[in-house]
Amino acid sequence: MPIKFPSARAGLDGVAQDTTPPPAEQPRTDLAAADRVTGLDALELGGRSDKGALGVRIWRSAWPKLLAVAIVLLAWQLVVWAEWKPVYVLPGPATVFEDLGGLITTADFWDGVRLTMIRALTGFALAVLIGTVVGAAVSRFAPLRAAIGSLITGLQTMPSIMWFPLAILLFQISESAIMFVVVIGAAPSVANGLISGIDYVPRTWLRVGQVLGMKGFAKYRHLILPASLPSFISGLKQGWAFSWRSLMAGELLVIVPGALSIGVRMQQARDLNESSLVISFIIVVLVIGILIDVLFNAADNALRKRWGLTGS
Repeated sequence: MPIKFPSARAGLDGVAQDTTPPPAEQPRTDLAAADRVTGLDALELGGRSDKGALGVRIWRSAWPKLLAVAIVLLAWQLVVWAEWKPVYVLPGPATVFEDLGGLITTADFWDGVRLTMIRALTGFALAVLIGTVVGAAVSRFAPLRAAIGSLITGLQTMPSIMWFPLAILLFQISESAIMFVVVIGAAPSVANGLISGIDYVPRTWLRVGQVLGMKGFAKYRHLILPASLPSFISGLKQGWAFSWRSLMAGELLVIVPGALSIGVRMQQARDLNESSLVISFIIVVLVIGILIDVLFNAADNALRKRWGLTGS
């Protein structure tokens, strides 16, 4: 309908022409990126900025160890300066590390390390096999636990060096005598680690396994053994410590002809009154033990991360 009055037309034109400025353009939201940092993911990513670069994390982990080494070296040097013992009996760190540097460049040294590590890994593997079988059997059968449960703990606490006279009587001066002591020293720790892990499997999990129809070997394979892994790894770590100590004692006491292991070379250095070489071999044994411990810690941390017991 036509509008007769110009004033009314002007009023309507004023209403029709909206003079309000358009809203500012809103920034576009990346929905894909938002999805990636929402919910629990945002909580997980929240701590990453605090960790810093890889170099910073390595330094934070390394400096306490470096400080401890520096304190030990300083105390060692102070004892040498105090002349508590003659220098040929207790040499200083500089002399020892100089001889150690020359030692590790020889082929004979690495042949000795190889022989010692073969003995260690072989004995430890046998101990793990025997300890796992015994631990699983003891945890499964109550009468067997009542019969030998305390015996396993008693064997674990017995000093390994006590077995060497019997080992020499049984196997003479041979590799078997050393292996016997290594295995009998480490297997009880492995068995006790598995027994402890199985004992602390939550009963709720066992009921769930029954509901799912798990029985016999399948129940152990898919439920009990995975649930006992944290304690089992601790038992493996302790078992390695016992086997390593037993092996070092065995190489010093049971000298097999022609087998120039670390212990034999250390004994030869002692016979020649070469204190610097004796301390060098002690450092070598210590470093090997630390490296193996690092491997066990890495496995333990990976397992804990998989179970959600540590932050990612």
